[in-house]
Amino acid sequence: MRVVWHITLAQVRAASARAGLGLYPRRSFGHSRLNNAQKAFVKTEDYPVEVIRNFSIIAHIDHGKSTLADRLLELTGTIAKKVSGKNEQVLDKLKVERDRGITVKAQTATMKHEHNGKRHLLNLIDTPGHVDFAWEVSRSLAACQGALLLVDASQGVQAQSISVFHIARDRGLTIIPVLNKIDLPAAQPELIAAQMQSTFGINPDDILPISAKTGKGVDAVLRAVVERIPSPPSTDIKSPLKAFLFDSLYDRYRGVISLISIQQGILRKGDKIQSCHTRKRYEVTEIGIMHPEEVPTNSLHPGQVGYIACNMKESSEAHIGDTLHRVGDAVEPMPGFKSSKAMVFAGVFPVNSNDFPKLEESIKRLTLTDRSVTVQGESSSALGQGSRLGFLGTLHMDVFRQRLEDEYDANIIITAPTVPYKVIYKDNKEAYISNPTEFPDASDPSSKVKEIQEPIVRASIIVPAEYFGEMMDLCFSHRAEELDHRYLDTGSDSSSSRIILKCVLPLSEIVMDFFDQLKSRSSGFASFDYEDAGYQRSDLSKMSFLLNGKPVDALALIVHKSAQENVGRAWVKKLHKVIPRQLFEVPIQAAIGKKVIARETLSAMRADVTAGLYGGHYERKMKHLENQKEGKKRMKRIGTVDLPQEAFFDILRK
Repeated sequence: MRVVWHITLAQVRAASARAGLGLYPRRSFGHSRLNNAQKAFVKTEDYPVEVIRNFSIIAHIDHGKSTLADRLLELTGTIAKKVSGKNEQVLDKLKVERDRGITVKAQTATMKHEHNGKRHLLNLIDTPGHVDFAWEVSRSLAACQGALLLVDASQGVQAQSISVFHIARDRGLTIIPVLNKIDLPAAQPELIAAQMQSTFGINPDDILPISAKTGKGVDAVLRAVVERIPSPPSTDIKSPLKAFLFDSLYDRYRGVISLISIQQGILRKGDKIQSCHTRKRYEVTEIGIMHPEEVPTNSLHPGQVGYIACNMKESSEAHIGDTLHRVGDAVEPMPGFKSSKAMVFAGVFPVNSNDFPKLEESIKRLTLTDRSVTVQGESSSALGQGSRLGFLGTLHMDVFRQRLEDEYDANIIITAPTVPYKVIYKDNKEAYISNPTEFPDASDPSSKVKEIQEPIVRASIIVPAEYFGEMMDLCFSHRAEELDHRYLDTGSDSSSSRIILKCVLPLSEIVMDFFDQLKSRSSGFASFDYEDAGYQRSDLSKMSFLLNGKPVDALALIVHKSAQENVGRAWVKKLHKVIPRQLFEVPIQAAIGKKVIARETLSAMRADVTAGLYGGHYERKMKHLENQKEGKKRMKRIGTVDLPQEAFFDILRK
């Protein structure tokens, strides 16, 4: 007897979730604290725009954003209260976020809360705190009317806090200042409150002291969100639909899931919608809110934040900042905000060249959930086939590498990071070059290059006054200009106060070891933030490395004139240590154009060719030695030196 089982896709998903198979790694929650009420169908029509609050949590890295989000979710009954002392950081869903204790991806959570007898719908967007992810913060704030400015009571105002505060203020958001970690022994709430007053112009009476870890004072934060943050602008529900797309993620079964904020009109399941940017049309197959996981609804109303699935297959179709409207309606697209711009580029190659197809597919899948990464093909004579990726910063690059290794079991090597340089030709045409192998030789008289420009940033460093000298020295050694400083604590010049140092730095100077030196020279107390400041003319050259007179393309660097000799000597010494010895002498050279600026010589392997010739064979010995010399000269003339992958990996890891 043959039995045929009919199993629906929904049953497969449910079974996989119960078995912990993780078919949805991007959305899997992994917590037993979910409230059963979250699975219930939410009637969004019960929440008019007057009772909606859209807000974000902004702060420097490690100031307690995710922990505060946990407490807010608990107080509103969205998740069950924790039963242990461990902070689970519910909205940090990626493994890399839990391993490092940082937020790298903005997350949305909708909470239902009753205040003064009236039910409210609170939409929280937890944002990253590192400067590399400022784009995530910018697009998150575009869907909010208010923000919680969180400051650590033991660390004080940090560089990223200032940067994000200005972004929020420029967008017209209502700022609620919150002082966290007041229960720590090192906390100085009065001093830090004075810092916030002098830095942000905030009234100390408006600051809410809390401990997100223990929950002390968090109820006052929840009350302030309802009372201080305004509701979204009121619109007629009969107005044409306008939805703001502020984020997207990818689901292997449903395609692109778009996170949207309804600006006007009503969006219902089954509606035919159209993109203002691509003009492509879709049908809404699923609609709902993040509570904090996906909870389906019939519709989304003005002011509400939720998600939609509409059979969008390619993530490139979901343009951040796009306006979605109902097919047939003529609407003006909403003013968006500037898209992400890659600031750091690096080549990614598999350790085993046969693994390239697998690596290429892994990168493609991972970029579906990280739209800020740019990808293009690259090949190298030393490393084989690979990809050249563009990132928002060095931490972003390192997080992407870890996600490739954790989520796709990739075994990779990443080349030294570079930045995009602007090359202006004599006919006034411009080109952006991030790959050193494509960099032109401006010193060649026949070159058509008029000038070369490099990207610069406006940097802010906040550091205790006792480390001010070290920071000045660090900045000058990295070609800093326009240095300025002031005491962060108004009216104080004691050694216990802190200084904010501002300067203009070349971006190439901070993508290598600047952060490490910053932390080591300040004993970990300094914080750093920067913003794009355009391009400026610079004296840059391509440095090539030659083995036996032949260049190795994968080792090419773009170096400023002031650092050419030091960089050249350091790298030829590295190469001298890792290149295996040959049967002939190998010169290792660093060259700018045709000029050699550093050299090391790898001696030949010595072999005693006269070992079998005993006394009385003087002529035979001399003949053998002459033949050996002639043979080595010929080998040096026509011999090639292959740089093994293992040696190349050793160079990049040092």
